[in-house]
Amino acid sequence: MNAPTLHRKLLKRHLAVIEEHYPLRFAGVLPRGSAGHVPQTDEAAIEFLADKSPGLTLILLAEAEAELGEMLGRTVGIVLRSSLIGDEAQTLPALAEAL
Repeated sequence: MNAPTLHRKLLKRHLAVIEEHYPLRFAGVLPRGSAGHVPQTDEAAIEFLADKSPGLTLILLAEAEAELGEMLGRTVGIVLRSSLIGDEAQTLPALAEAL
């Protein structure tokens, strides 16, 4: 079963809803395999780079992933820019596709 094609306008609307409810700001779409907790076998998954705002907890981040995943009909992974260290802190954001 193939995941539906994501239309950028609808994607931005869904991201805005998540940003209203959670202390996150989405910065871009990451290449597949960037979020270690998203199964490599899930070809429909989509991964995002985001910046956290004060008050974000691990539980809220997981809730945001789950809620966005339900909206998009696919697995979602969110990578926080602040959690990147070493070379990843420079290379991964450079690979992110602008929203």
